[in-house]
Amino acid sequence: MKGTLCLSIIFIALFFSADANGFYGGGGDCVYALYVKTGSIMKAGTDSKISLTLGDAQGRSVWVPDLQSWGLMKPKHDYYERANLDIFSGRGQCIGAPICRLNLTSDGQGSHHGWYCDYVEVTSTGPHKECSQTIFYVDQWLAADVPPFKLTALLDGCRIGDDALKKGKNGKFAVENVRGSAFS
Repeated sequence: MKGTLCLSIIFIALFFSADANGFYGGGGDCVYALYVKTGSIMKAGTDSKISLTLGDAQGRSVWVPDLQSWGLMKPKHDYYERANLDIFSGRGQCIGAPICRLNLTSDGQGSHHGWYCDYVEVTSTGPHKECSQTIFYVDQWLAADVPPFKLTALLDGCRIGDDALKKGKNGKFAVENVRGSAFS
């Protein structure tokens, strides 16, 4: 019994040590700060659960299953309301810079299920990494009853070939929503 307990403790210590060194996650933890702007048009706000996935050109990604859990606003703040700029921050696996892919999804639930997102601005940094900024101009409803009748917006700037074309104001990587494309 004593030997089994000792072996278990060693195994757990090795597991956490390997994870802390990036063995399982690919490079340790980075900090992600997100500014999410809800549109100012009528009924733009939502009570739905919003999730997102951030990705890089190498296919690595960070998934946030409930963005509100990363919320930094005051207690009892009502996230994703009309014309709000909501702030979020959390830790996740480090991925490459620039972050060039966004999958933004609503669960479509709640009394106000449709949501119009203007943009998502992401800043990431980690140990021995430069700060990286990307702004995703979503400009789309995430709703089943309003065009484009989708609960997901996928913006993929990783496909664009010339990096110089992707730099927006202040050196931020900018990705626009291309209407009518395979990934809008």
